[in-house]
Amino acid sequence: MFKVERFDHIVMTVNDMDRTVAFYRDVLGMQPVTYAEGRQGLAFGVQRINLHPASQEIGPSATYPLPGSVDLCLITTTPIAEVKDHLWACDVRIEEGPVSRQGALGPMISLYFRDPDGNLVEVARYEEL
Repeated sequence: MFKVERFDHIVMTVNDMDRTVAFYRDVLGMQPVTYAEGRQGLAFGVQRINLHPASQEIGPSATYPLPGSVDLCLITTTPIAEVKDHLWACDVRIEEGPVSRQGALGPMISLYFRDPDGNLVEVARYEEL
């Protein structure tokens, strides 16, 4: 048996590459990156979201890669009230929150909203570590 340490990247299928990059850059502060033959992604911390256009999926891929089928939970150290204010300033509609949730490391407070493709994005802050 081997041990899995962490995620390196996930792949998100998107309808509009420019709109998706702008959303994650401007709303969530991710860094747009270009890699491997001009492919696009979004870097943050030691992770990356690789972006594949729905019109030309790159293989190998999930069996049914569709825009709007991802549910992400992103951890922040910023107070949730500040995150909420920032989302409002970016005209991002909050679907739920702040609400208490149980994360991988314990209790956290979360906000939920959607990206341009309808993917569910959760931004959470651990209450105590």
